[in-house]
Amino acid sequence: MLGNRAIAAGSPAVATDRRSTASGAHPLVDAERIRRALQARRDELTMEYERAVADTQVLQTAETTERTGDDQTDYGTKSAERETAHSLILAILDRRKQFDRALARLDAGTYGRCEGCGTAIPIERLEIFPCATACVSCQQARERRGG
Repeated sequence: MLGNRAIAAGSPAVATDRRSTASGAHPLVDAERIRRALQARRDELTMEYERAVADTQVLQTAETTERTGDDQTDYGTKSAERETAHSLILAILDRRKQFDRALARLDAGTYGRCEGCGTAIPIERLEIFPCATACVSCQQARERRGG
């Protein structure tokens, strides 16, 4: 499960006042509650990563002991399984890196601010995607440029 965990609207972490300050995050955001939510999701991703690595090791061990008699189809199937497992591990690591970055931005006082234009990222966007680093306009411009 790689989906985003939202910070619930109306929770004490996200206030209903949508104004922002020039200095950083939204003024009525409970940083500690957000930190706990971000850290909890990061911890879940770490457990997913550890399970995926263990599953891959089991797959590799089974592959090593069952190689005799493999035809091209068996070999192709095993290669595809390896690549899928590797892709899953990389995706989990990427998601965990996003949460590390969000935690670092929270520590730096820049969480909730667009890295592109400096404006406040709408709280609704942060509720859906807590690791957002760009407002919708800057994110769309980034995607149009291909990055």
